Amino acid sequence: MRFLHAFALGLPLALLAACGGDDDGSSTTTTSTTSTTSTSGDGGSGGQGGQGGGTGGNGGQGGQAGGMSWEGVNPIEDIDAVSIVSQGHSFTEGTCWFPAESVLRFTDIPNSRIHQVSAGGDVTVWREPSGQTNGLALTPNGEVIACEHANRRVTRTLADGTVEVVAERYQNNRFNSPNDAIVRSDGTIYFTDPTYGLGGAPQEINFRGVFRVALDGTVSVVSNAFTQPNGIALSPDEKTLYVTDSQIGELHRFPVEEDGSTGPGERMLDGIAGPDGMAVDDGGNLYLTTGNGVLVLQADGTTWGTIPVPQQPSNCAFGDADRRTLYISARTSVYKVRLGIPGKP
Repeated sequence: MRFLHAFALGLPLALLAACGGDDDGSSTTTTSTTSTTSTSGDGGSGGQGGQGGGTGGNGGQGGQAGGMSWEGVNPIEDIDAVSIVSQGHSFTEGTCWFPAESVLRFTDIPNSRIHQVSAGGDVTVWREPSGQTNGLALTPNGEVIACEHANRRVTRTLADGTVEVVAERYQNNRFNSPNDAIVRSDGTIYFTDPTYGLGGAPQEINFRGVFRVALDGTVSVVSNAFTQPNGIALSPDEKTLYVTDSQIGELHRFPVEEDGSTGPGERMLDGIAGPDGMAVDDGGNLYLTTGNGVLVLQADGTTWGTIPVPQQPSNCAFGDADRRTLYISARTSVYKVRLGIPGKP
């Protein structure tokens, strides 16, 4: 999520996915069947969305998990308004559920903290300082992957608390400011690297890219064609990688091969108001934080509707034992809402 520029100006941030800041959250969804999304909402910290409509095409396969078919099921039909999980922070991001511990973790970037929410709702500081960690991700072994904005690296925290560096350089040059990450079921890590967290530090890599860390630790480029890559997610079958470009308001997708490598990407949608972090449910639907709330898309780009959030959202993740609660980081707070389809932590 982009946040430093707005803080420097003393302006309210617009989430990577900026939400209507004055919305009281009392309404729940709007329904649309268009395959592109064009908004007039504030692009916020992710920049203004571009004009026009992206192509829908075919997204990653979903619709079925654990023998249950979700085809044609609207996951946000008749849902309640979002409710508060935690508030009083500076800028929240990185929501991630850790099922083995039954805890939610999220980050507060400016305060350089990672917070933890217990099953009982108690909020504590899990790590401080955190290197201004932005995005968090879960490995198959339950380890914590952290995109350390200020330290310009991606780390792994083991069960005993040991912190290991996963990646901090590409071709001997330091990353810009790793933003968000997703981990495949085999342990392959994908992450975005915009320049939002650089501040006055020199940019050593001459592009803002999306990277893959293979199982042997080799770092390779997924794409160097983004303006400001930000949110990242995998389809349920792990055959499609989704990435947002916040500055120009686009959502892209890449085919993922069996070995974790990726093919050429394509634009899936444009004209999105400040797209940021995202999550995917078992039906293959995408939950994209934007300047207008959480935009819910089918895998082909058709919209189910939008989940209103009182503050601009920056990221989201599924959690709880049944994986049907969507946790949403939004400016100074974290919210939650129960949905009709379970999703990935």
